[in-house]
Amino acid sequence: MLDKLAAIQMLDVHFPTTDGRTLILSRYTELNTEQKLLVKQLKLDLPSQPPPRITAPAGKPARAATQQL
Repeated sequence: MLDKLAAIQMLDVHFPTTDGRTLILSRYTELNTEQKLLVKQLKLDLPSQPPPRITAPAGKPARAATQQL
């Protein structure tokens, strides 16, 4: 059972922008059929996908560590 849940991953996808900033999308992998069934049987609620973040251009001081879109 734990091995099936351990296969659920979260990753950050980084997209550079034309103005030097980086758009970061943190995403969970899509659950397969077995994982969906297991999550449902355990009555678990997985968190929703987090909102995108954008970083300041490299070498410039940031107003905040990250900004949300």
